[in-house]
Amino acid sequence: MKSDVIVRVSSEGKLEIPTEVETQLNPGDRYSVIVTADSIVFQKVAGFDWEEWERRVEAANPDPDELTMEEICEIVREVRREKRWERESQ
Repeated sequence: MKSDVIVRVSSEGKLEIPTEVETQLNPGDRYSVIVTADSIVFQKVAGFDWEEWERRVEAANPDPDELTMEEICEIVREVRREKRWERESQ
């Protein structure tokens, strides 16, 4: 959708946004503002889509190097042994 709308700046320096534009704005929306010598452009910043992220994670191939629970437990035991040895040797 593209339309030309005239927006005026109030004496307080605020933009007076027409109703037809205001209805397109939602609380929490974020906009990137691009300022050049003769224009100011507001471009909506897309929010993070958690559902899309979850779909991609589920569709991704499993990590071939993923550790098993037993391997993780063994690493934890080894680190604990090393820490215990360090404490006892001080």
